[in-house]
Amino acid sequence: MTAASAPSTQPTARLLPVAEPSRVRRAALRLVRQDGRAFAAMIVLNALAAGAGLVGPWLLGRIIDEVKDGAPVASVDRLALLILVCALAQLVLARYAAYIGHRFGERALARIREQFADRALSLPAAVIERAGTGDLMTRGTTDVAAIGATLRDAGPQVLIAGVQSVFILGAVFTLDPLLGACAVVGLLGIWFAARWYLRRALTAYLAEGAANSALAEQLAATAAGARTVEAFGLQQHRITECHKHIEACRTTRNHTLFLRSVLFPAVDISYVLPVASVLLIGGTLYTHDRMSLGAVVASALYLRQLSQPLDTILQQMEQLQSSRASLARVEGLGAATHAPPTTTATPADDRIEVTDAHYAYDEGGDVLHGVDLTVQPGERLAIVGPSGAGKTTLGRLLAGMATPHTGSVTVGQIPVADLDPDQLRRHVVLVTQEHHVFLGTVRDNLHIASARATDAELRAALAAVGAQWTDELPEGLDTDLGHEGHRPDGAQAQQLALARVVLANPHTLILDEATALLDPRTARHTEQALAAVLKGRTVIAIAHRLQTAHDADRVAVMENGRLTELGTHTALVAANGTYAALWRTWHGEQPPAG
Repeated sequence: MTAASAPSTQPTARLLPVAEPSRVRRAALRLVRQDGRAFAAMIVLNALAAGAGLVGPWLLGRIIDEVKDGAPVASVDRLALLILVCALAQLVLARYAAYIGHRFGERALARIREQFADRALSLPAAVIERAGTGDLMTRGTTDVAAIGATLRDAGPQVLIAGVQSVFILGAVFTLDPLLGACAVVGLLGIWFAARWYLRRALTAYLAEGAANSALAEQLAATAAGARTVEAFGLQQHRITECHKHIEACRTTRNHTLFLRSVLFPAVDISYVLPVASVLLIGGTLYTHDRMSLGAVVASALYLRQLSQPLDTILQQMEQLQSSRASLARVEGLGAATHAPPTTTATPADDRIEVTDAHYAYDEGGDVLHGVDLTVQPGERLAIVGPSGAGKTTLGRLLAGMATPHTGSVTVGQIPVADLDPDQLRRHVVLVTQEHHVFLGTVRDNLHIASARATDAELRAALAAVGAQWTDELPEGLDTDLGHEGHRPDGAQAQQLALARVVLANPHTLILDEATALLDPRTARHTEQALAAVLKGRTVIAIAHRLQTAHDADRVAVMENGRLTELGTHTALVAANGTYAALWRTWHGEQPPAG
């Protein structure tokens, strides 16, 4: 079987879940409860600021009535001075309310970011692989930023505007219940328009967020595979795919714009109706001596003043709906996070057993079929086979990164899925050809595996994997790695990853083509160094370099998701089966004549 005809064992991309509305509400209430004193202070200060703002129009109505009745200038001056004092009080109270609101928002945002990081790090690797990094990246950047903007700006502004609106309508009802009723009837247009908008907005913004995630995933995949795209002439195909996702983003964005284009004109018209009705009815009552001119003017001013907080609420409604959808996507990460295992059992020994293991990705048939395998403590096992045979999937099951849907994978008679991550990593560590260099120093990158390791232990681990290049760095272990410091190439980054494994000191090490990016000479040296360091430990190597199989105690051959051959190198070559064919091909030998 060739690589081209091998079945794919990779999962189909699937977006991370979105939280239900009830969970979103609980998350929002939890943020309020965690900083309840600041939230209460913000409400009190906003209420006081709104109350101070109501005094001005009422005093202005008093001034009109005083002048109409021929009051002296000193009386008018006193009322005007009170208007100035109330305006200053409103300014100060609103300023401190906004200050407390911003601090509340920043603290809540910090909690969301910390929770997101914790949940993202606890996600099973299989979940991230199915979803793709684009979805997770969009939730951690765009969605968290949208929530932050709401907590920092839109939320406090809407809260202030809501309190002001309630107080203003209350003041109009106090002046005259009939005028208050006219104002409420005139504002019904806003209620109907907002209700129509809210029924459609959440779904629209969720669709927009999903489209943005899909576009980010496409762009990230294209950028990561740029060399492959260029080598196989796939530029036009990738451009076409990206254009499809851009069009999807444009369509969803236009839909949310359409919703706002209906909402805002309806609101603008609804602002005029209450003022016009109050002036018309109030003027009629004034001509019949049933209401003072000052009360009519004050009511009209109140309703004109009402337009400002209502404008704030409606203008921020888009941000609120967008951030509500963002919070649903961020909280959805919790639904994908698996609860940690609760077992306290300790493996009896280091033996790993796979019994009748079947495994399938979410969408597709089994990629592993009834695999049975026992790996003894201290054994060196090589897993070989054509591309797509299921080698990597089997390695993930052995490392506890995936669980078979039937059958079992145990270490010391305890299912690997029942071990908590810390306990599991003390027993089994998987190292793949994918690697990562974290921003920081060489020491920081190594301390990830062993926070208490001494410099001597760090240098010994580096020497064990042939990373003597670190001795030549200008500041040794304190040299920064990354864009502003030393930039490790692929081989150096992989050696750092292997040095972390040496420091982690597990009893079983699974190498999934862990030396694939090293040149043959360096790879051979690194494998020999690791073999010396990990002597007495179990080593399971998944590699296309059959020299690794030659040096192993036993060789397991995978074909089409099945374990077809198992034995020593010599025995399998003599059996003249699949492994023998792979060995001859690797050496460029002709098959024996039949």
